[in-house]
Amino acid sequence: MKILFLNGPNLNLLGTREPEVYGRLTLNQINRHLEALAKDYGVEVSFFQSNHEGDLIDRLQQTGLNQEADCIIFNPGAFTHYSYALRDAVAALSIPVIEVHLSNLYQREAFRQQSVIAPAAAGQISGFGLGSYIAGFYAALLLLGHDSFKPGKEEEDAI
Repeated sequence: MKILFLNGPNLNLLGTREPEVYGRLTLNQINRHLEALAKDYGVEVSFFQSNHEGDLIDRLQQTGLNQEADCIIFNPGAFTHYSYALRDAVAALSIPVIEVHLSNLYQREAFRQQSVIAPAAAGQISGFGLGSYIAGFYAALLLLGHDSFKPGKEEEDAI
């Protein structure tokens, strides 16, 4: 099982950019946490960040067309609120995309409370800092039917 963590604009500045909103962890530190978690579950992970919309679209298309991942966990950053091109790229994929955000979009400025990506995504998780990425990881395992989320004999009998 393979998961791509895709990050949009300004997320390369995590740790120094508005730490009261986005926290003090750098993107590299977040990625290291996710690598350790993935290792525990035998999941292969890859990471990509870009400040350029076209690069993110290319990566979405490449990942989907070449079956480079089974799921994408995507923090589109500010593109969340207006990039119909990214929304269309997500909608064109045959693999699930889980939208994640460090901050709670619905506690932010009015223009940040709308996501054009969410309707094309499998789901959205926001407001938990690193926990949003971790919850996205577990949601991906659940969506993909990872062995950790398949009921055992006792659970099946109880259903």
